[in-house]
Amino acid sequence: MKEFDYRELNKLTLSHDLLNMLTKIHEYKGKQELYIATKPEILNKLTNLALIQSTEASNKIEGIATTDGRLKQIVAEKVQPRNRDEEEIAGYRDVLKLIHDSYEYIRVVPNDILTLHKNLYNYSAKSYKGKFKSGDNVITEKDLDGNERVRFVPAPAYLIPDLIDELCYQYNQAIQKAEIDPLLLIPCFVLDFLSIHPFSDGNGRMSRLLTLLLLYKSGYLVGKYISIEMLIEESKQTYYEALQASSVGWLENEQDYTPFVRYLVGIILRAYENFSERFEIIINQELTPAERVVEELEKSFEPLSRADLESLLPDISQRTIERALAELQTENKIRKVGQGRSTKYQLINEIKS
Repeated sequence: MKEFDYRELNKLTLSHDLLNMLTKIHEYKGKQELYIATKPEILNKLTNLALIQSTEASNKIEGIATTDGRLKQIVAEKVQPRNRDEEEIAGYRDVLKLIHDSYEYIRVVPNDILTLHKNLYNYSAKSYKGKFKSGDNVITEKDLDGNERVRFVPAPAYLIPDLIDELCYQYNQAIQKAEIDPLLLIPCFVLDFLSIHPFSDGNGRMSRLLTLLLLYKSGYLVGKYISIEMLIEESKQTYYEALQASSVGWLENEQDYTPFVRYLVGIILRAYENFSERFEIIINQELTPAERVVEELEKSFEPLSRADLESLLPDISQRTIERALAELQTENKIRKVGQGRSTKYQLINEIKS
């Protein structure tokens, strides 16, 4: 039978760069409360933005999507879903909000995981919601030529209830003993969950929701303000490569957690770096809104839309950004690229170079 002996993590030889990443995250966690207490009004904007970005990105990884306008309305609960994709987007929104608001009360136990899965499909008539899968399956992928191949064979369906029960028990035991850094434990739990593949559908989205839940319960709250799912979606190929590397030999207890641990720790560090950078800019801000727009355009390798700028400058209102863009166009410092909803902006000196 598959074993989840997280005590083995104490024997891991951590590379210098992984130790460095862990140290930096611990330092950022120490500053977290200062950020949260300093600008609560900015945190609300960051939270709302992260909710939209996380809902979009986690579903996008699975090929689930809608228009930008509909997405924002669904996340804001202003419209009802009108197709299957939107039903699943609305379900993700609900579970994400539940984790944001009530993570202290959600236990890492099979029943609570099943409840989260049921809520994920709350707007769907799927018979498998809130239930472990009843039949075996395989995880496949397509190559560039469209040929499908088996990437991973998960645990047999009849073992799933016992495996999830043991997974949760061993994780909780390790957390209570506090001998292993949660930043090492959490990626291992997520990898094991994905390797069990307990549901007929929704395993990827559930794994990302559980990642946030476990981080929050261990005091790492950055995912509330910076979308970890978006960072994963932006590095999707590396994400799958790390999963593949760490899942080899999983059923035989011969897996190497290191590739996926390195990947997820790196994502968490990037989230904290983004969080810190945004706050430092806001707290020490002496630039005008127009100057800050120019600053973001200078840092970008490609033109930015107004929505991009709103997400990068959460403390500046939409109307102020619109005025800044108009001012910069009048001064011949930027120009529009594209038309209508696809309009983006680019520095003129960048075009000439």
